[in-house]
Amino acid sequence: MRLRRLELQGFKSFLDRTILTFQPGITGVVGPNGCGKSNIVDAIQWVMGEQSAKHLRGESMSDVIFNGSDTKQASSMAEVSLILEREGVSLSPMFSAFDKSDEISITRRVYRDGTSEYLINKVACRLKDIHELFMDTGVGKRAYSIIEQGQIDRM
Repeated sequence: MRLRRLELQGFKSFLDRTILTFQPGITGVVGPNGCGKSNIVDAIQWVMGEQSAKHLRGESMSDVIFNGSDTKQASSMAEVSLILEREGVSLSPMFSAFDKSDEISITRRVYRDGTSEYLINKVACRLKDIHELFMDTGVGKRAYSIIEQGQIDRM
């Protein structure tokens, strides 16, 4: 599976709907301090099922919801969708309904009241279903390496 797109809305610093398209060959996200690079990493980990607010640099799960600014009101929910290209990956028989498409979309939402939702291709599911979907695909919330600036030389 290859990361095709990441869609964020109300997640941390991304109040407005933001779509990041990852063309083949993209191996990193770079930008100046404060532009949201770490929030992109947090969004990918979160949508794939991260349950620890500390791993997302927060105190509680509501910290992933845009908290407002001087000019913008706080958001009532955060939503992240991860769209993956399925090329060459066969899914478990329990996910055969998703075999018809060359893309698979994983979405997670959380509301200020604590309610959360998970979706696979816009169909409601459980977190367990998302974990099972990625089983034996090499994809998961801990399958990627995040290398900080100045740390590449150490490798």
